[in-house]
Amino acid sequence: MNITRLGVAAARTGATAVVLGAALSGAAQAAPTELLTHRAVYDLSLAETSQAAGISGVSGRMVYEFTGGPCEGYSVAFRFVIQVSDERGQTRVTDLQTSSFEDPASKAFQFLSKTYVNRKLSEETRGRAEHADDHIALDLKKPDEREVRLSGTALFPTEHLRRLLEAADKGETILVADLFDGSETGDKVYETTSVIGARRDGPGSPGEEDAGAVAKIGDHPHWPVTIAYFDSESEDTGERMPAYQLGFLLYDNGVSRRLKLDYGDFELRGNLSDLTLIDPVTCKQ
Repeated sequence: MNITRLGVAAARTGATAVVLGAALSGAAQAAPTELLTHRAVYDLSLAETSQAAGISGVSGRMVYEFTGGPCEGYSVAFRFVIQVSDERGQTRVTDLQTSSFEDPASKAFQFLSKTYVNRKLSEETRGRAEHADDHIALDLKKPDEREVRLSGTALFPTEHLRRLLEAADKGETILVADLFDGSETGDKVYETTSVIGARRDGPGSPGEEDAGAVAKIGDHPHWPVTIAYFDSESEDTGERMPAYQLGFLLYDNGVSRRLKLDYGDFELRGNLSDLTLIDPVTCKQ
């Protein structure tokens, strides 16, 4: 079990305003409403597990902060802390801390990620990616300093969110796109397939989540969304299985809740426990 991948996936789900970043002038026109700058807290727990996973318990918290404005771009600060216990009674605490910035035109994407295991730095990734004509030019500083050319036109997180909200607003049910978000070794591209459910009006029932936090989202329509991530470097020739899948409720203002991280042999649940609204950065006149 690679605990770091839990954090990687959570960072992508983490409130889809989300690592999918945020809206820019174009997104504000495409989406029904402006995306909400906010700080969301999710309590993490083990939903399901199989014997193969070797997991006896999981507890943790995920904090996602989305700030900025449509003229200067948006920043995401994210922290994912999780304690995993195995069947032998051993525990491992993983602390993933990431920050990223995507410019207003979604042309450039900067990212920094640090992973601590039992309080010791285990991995660090830092770099800057920029769209070119038919590729992404990547200036990677960590884990090693090098320049990389990524073929194709993979979307950055903000672009992906924009496409997802546009598709949902049009009533489309499938979105297929390559995604680059600086995760893992910093030079990885994932193939993604998003399945978008039927639109639901209003905030919906809070269920097991904090009713006050859900109420702060506002009276916005939302959609159930599941995103499957496929390793683009996989050599599988048969029916491909996703590396993992993320499920959540996505609101038209970019907030997400009722998270589910599915790794095949175990699932994590992320319940919204607190939501703080943050004033957006206004455009200079």
